[in-house]
Amino acid sequence: MHLSINTETLWIDTPHGRLFCCRWFPEDRSGHPEKPPIILFHDSLGCVALWRDFPQQLCRATGLEVIAYDRLGFGLSDAYPGPLPLNFIRDEAECFFAYLKDALRIDRFIAFGHSVGGAMAAACASLYAQSCTALVTVSAQAFVEDLTLQGIREAEVQFEQPGQMSRLEKYHGDKAAWVFTAWTGTWLSPAFKDWSLESTVDAIHCPLLAIHGQYDEYGSVMHPKRIARLSTSTGSYVIVDDCHHVPHREAPETVLKAVSEFLRVSAR
Repeated sequence: MHLSINTETLWIDTPHGRLFCCRWFPEDRSGHPEKPPIILFHDSLGCVALWRDFPQQLCRATGLEVIAYDRLGFGLSDAYPGPLPLNFIRDEAECFFAYLKDALRIDRFIAFGHSVGGAMAAACASLYAQSCTALVTVSAQAFVEDLTLQGIREAEVQFEQPGQMSRLEKYHGDKAAWVFTAWTGTWLSPAFKDWSLESTVDAIHCPLLAIHGQYDEYGSVMHPKRIARLSTSTGSYVIVDDCHHVPHREAPETVLKAVSEFLRVSAR
């Protein structure tokens, strides 16, 4: 059966600037009237638009509402006031997600994050333990690995080529240079080298699924294995064969199947 999906865009006012948000939900919600929405947390260079059609696919596969937003400084949201602080992962959960949660009157939710967004999703699952019913991370980092730094340094060289920055400008406008520097400058900073997900989150009590590409250029399979152990409930991981850093784009059917099955059993 083909599920019809509705889309809504909106703006969320915060004391620091406006956040752009988008919602996808089944036209007929009768099958899941009380189910929590899935909240998407994008990666270091990402935004709502760069999720492409995955939110619609996720909504259709699960029958659940899906919500994505541009973090402050990214996409269509307002510029970030200054450099990104080193505690930005925890800060996103404590500050900006709290504004979104309150504005949309979200009681329960499923946290879903890609790359550094996975760490943010984990922080939200920990901080809002009474509200978060399940956690999914995709290509998330659990610590600063040499492979991660190598991938970022290679990206720095790549973005020095003509036309590369214009790719970011297409999605982030005049904030593109800030977005790129926020990513590379933070992760390559000596002050960030000892960061770990364990130092950022407290206990995670909801079921957890960590998805990772076999050939992820920004982190080995040590990351999903370590993330899966964080849950005091049930923690599992899936390694997607012949896949790199964006499994939901490279192997969407595999990711959608894994997430749908996980949520069918785990999300309450």
